[in-house]
Amino acid sequence: MGYIKIYVHFVWTTKNREPFLRKEIRETVFAHIRENAREKGIYIDFIGGYLDHVHCLISLNPEQRISETIMLIKGESSHWINKNKLVKAKFEWQKEYYGISVNLKDLFRVREYIRTQEEHHSKFSFQREYEAFKKYIGF
Repeated sequence: MGYIKIYVHFVWTTKNREPFLRKEIRETVFAHIRENAREKGIYIDFIGGYLDHVHCLISLNPEQRISETIMLIKGESSHWINKNKLVKAKFEWQKEYYGISVNLKDLFRVREYIRTQEEHHSKFSFQREYEAFKKYIGF
């Protein structure tokens, strides 16, 4: 078998962009997502986010499908958040997600972008950034 390395940068939001992911919850949820992914053979290179969204850099292996991988991460984590009562209301992720391939030479830059989400979103709202990105890629 040959060598295959495919990185995908995923982004998904809380349902209705509710700001459920306060810092202490965010850290707990991200640690759980990482551990659950490891148990399922999913390699999370980097994870971060802010109050209402998650960025996750994943290295896919040849047997993993994008839709199945993201479903395993999102579905299990929302169930776990509710089971452990981390938020008062019912927690859900938005059904949609975004994923884009990442060139190996851009890994450091993407990791840094994910790492600095809290600082980044103190200046730019997720909605503003999303609209600018849609224009940039021609949506």
